[in-house]
Amino acid sequence: MADTAGAVAVWRYRGDPEAGQPATMVQFSNGRLQRSDSMQFTIYRHKDTAHPRRKHQRILVSETDRLSYVGNNFSSGVTKGNSLCRYFVGVLDKDSGQLDVYNAEIFNMQPLLSDNLIPDDTKDYQTKSYREKMDLCIEAFGTSKQKRALSSRRMNAVGNDILSTAVTKAAANIIDAKGVTALIQDVAQDDEQNISIFLPPCNEDADKPADVYKFEDILSPAEYEALQVPAAVFVNITPEEIAKKTEDKSHCSFVLEELKFLPADEKSRDHKARCLWFLDTLIKFSYLKVIKKKHPMGPECPHIISRKLMKNFTSLTYNNGSIQNVISASMKAKITAYVIALALHINNFQTDLTVLQNDLKLQESRMMDIARAMRLKVSKAKGLPGLENDQNHKLGTLSLPLPVQKASGSQRKRKKMN
Repeated sequence: MADTAGAVAVWRYRGDPEAGQPATMVQFSNGRLQRSDSMQFTIYRHKDTAHPRRKHQRILVSETDRLSYVGNNFSSGVTKGNSLCRYFVGVLDKDSGQLDVYNAEIFNMQPLLSDNLIPDDTKDYQTKSYREKMDLCIEAFGTSKQKRALSSRRMNAVGNDILSTAVTKAAANIIDAKGVTALIQDVAQDDEQNISIFLPPCNEDADKPADVYKFEDILSPAEYEALQVPAAVFVNITPEEIAKKTEDKSHCSFVLEELKFLPADEKSRDHKARCLWFLDTLIKFSYLKVIKKKHPMGPECPHIISRKLMKNFTSLTYNNGSIQNVISASMKAKITAYVIALALHINNFQTDLTVLQNDLKLQESRMMDIARAMRLKVSKAKGLPGLENDQNHKLGTLSLPLPVQKASGSQRKRKKMN
């Protein structure tokens, strides 16, 4: 192609009628032009002037501050009216009142999303990804809706790149200003604070261990009263029934082991049975991911307990157009903290953390992090009931004065690596 530089204004005559060149009119496929005098156009003609068809081929190009446009009179995108009818432009001489009529040609201007007007070489095409090839097909043959979606996606990609660059630069500035060691310490403190948010209320000024995590903060009087009916099955349980439940694994290991040592005193036996029933329900509730039922723990669970589980131990999330209750990682940590607190009340403020860890299906490091956040003294023991003889147990003891909180073992390792 050899270019013929020229500027045309939209819907205005431009051409050389004496040389047989028609006037040029343009229309834009994606909207109307508000200021026609602000645009400059360049028209290209085919250099083979001897060929009967090619000599009439033209490409019209225009640019704005935001987009480039291109139109032609020989491809499949040409307005069908060009081959079915003729267009004319009338030029009125205001002084004489005479109207001169000239042949005209319409160019349909399309937005150009590539800087390269020349088709890519075949070798370059073969190296393109599937997405890039599909984008080229949409540019050439896609509908207006597909082209708008493609343009929007590319604009978003540019925005994401800009945002990523800005975030990377900001992070680098923070690291330079504060230092890696200080940032790691901040992360460690944030982890401790995140866990502490989900702990039962802690009374650091308590005079006795029972008042550090008060029983009323775990089970309110109304909730405790509602447990009488479902916990009756534990009050009157026999050794044969315990063996059968152990074989069926219908309850967690901690509960099955504690059922073997129910007090003979009626009031104490009923109290421990209620605590064990709620602890077992809380552990089973932690296994759920998304709560889909109104009564997820079954009809035997009192309504006030079901409401407590849903209100205190689930998070609300939006999914597929509806709001769902889910047990997130933070809610799992909260359940674990309340299970530990209740187990401490059951076992005179010293409990086997390893048994609870296995029942809750947690990693040991996570369990230890929560236990230390609850200000427990963690010690090692071996050969206690509930686990294999060769498995070490971790005991958690709640005693006064409460120990000072320390960073978890995983956090100390990160500091050493640095």
